[in-house]
Amino acid sequence: MIEYIAGLLPENSLVPGMLRAIIILVIAGVICMISKLVLKLVHKLIVKSKATWDDYLIKRKVLASLVPLPGLIFIYQSASALEKSGTLIGKLVAVVIIFVILRFLGNLMDFFSDIYNTMEIAEGKSIKGFTQILMIILYIIGFIVAVSIFINTNPWVLISGLGAMTAVLLLIFQDTILSFVASVRISTSDIIRIGDWLEVPKFGADGDVIDISLYNVSIQNWDKTITNIPSFKLINDSFKNWRGMQESGGRRIKRTIIIDISSVKFLDDEMIAKFEKIHYLKDYILSKQEELAEYNEVNNIDDSVIVNGRRMTNLGTFRAYITSYLRHHPKVHKELTFLIRQLQSDKVGVPIEIYVFTNDTAWVNYEGIQADIFDHLFAVAPEFGLRVFQDPSNYNYERISNSLDNIAKNSADIKS
Repeated sequence: MIEYIAGLLPENSLVPGMLRAIIILVIAGVICMISKLVLKLVHKLIVKSKATWDDYLIKRKVLASLVPLPGLIFIYQSASALEKSGTLIGKLVAVVIIFVILRFLGNLMDFFSDIYNTMEIAEGKSIKGFTQILMIILYIIGFIVAVSIFINTNPWVLISGLGAMTAVLLLIFQDTILSFVASVRISTSDIIRIGDWLEVPKFGADGDVIDISLYNVSIQNWDKTITNIPSFKLINDSFKNWRGMQESGGRRIKRTIIIDISSVKFLDDEMIAKFEKIHYLKDYILSKQEELAEYNEVNNIDDSVIVNGRRMTNLGTFRAYITSYLRHHPKVHKELTFLIRQLQSDKVGVPIEIYVFTNDTAWVNYEGIQADIFDHLFAVAPEFGLRVFQDPSNYNYERISNSLDNIAKNSADIKS
């Protein structure tokens, strides 16, 4: 149809070249207007359609990118009617047509990427890197074809001449090549997915992966800033992916309570009677008393001396309480590592480490669970006659000063 209309244009010298150009432009404009009307009609049909996939055709402007194409083809077919300038105009229009087609292909790839992202197989796996490298290849081919049109040379001649420029091309596209290799590794080995929580100390990144492209991995940090890390640098350097924690269903608590060693002591009968009334300790106290009594009896231990034999301590009982308390805690994961242990004592005291997992991996919930557990343990430690160590504060100094004043006052009263 376009070729037929172009053949109707006058080619004799009686019609001025300027008039021919105006006629061509007017007809090309009419063709573009018709293309836009057709596009609007198609868009209305897409909007009314119940399907969702065709909505991406509008979003990515796939059909809209083709609107200029019929008019450009008409101008290209009619260029011969412009005499001397026709050849140059034809070449220029041919180059424009090439890049319009490339733009259409780019939008089409974005459309297919959107369709892919709606599938279950695409969960966390981006193909953006592959589509970007494919577009780079297409643009290179388009550039070669455009140059060949201008110099009237076969494109294969230019392509064959690229062999001598390989070293230069490798230098120019070094980052692109490295990024492509990194994108392939990321996709095939499944080490990073969109939505993963990544921690990359070298780049100050700590947050969720929101985009994986050919060149960059974009991470939205917890302060809502965004860090873009080159793909190949991310692969070459170390990083922490918290996906394993999220998939396991448990998030680790690893904290210590430091006990003042001077508050550690053996249990007396009064303390044992008190601890027997604690719900989480009742079974432990009974079984431990039987175990120690049996041991001391078999070994003929003289229990009139407190250091003889085996006895319960307030620190050991406190560890047993923590174990029982966390075993019954509804937010502690029972199937992952569960460990309450005593670490090496040092100048600040003896650390009791709580090494367990919560069954809720959400950050806010996890912090709340952890805080509730330690709030309780800090509050209950004095019930076992234990002091939690902390550096002396003004409050401690005031208590010591008041105690010394009372001692001095009592001494003065005795002397008088």
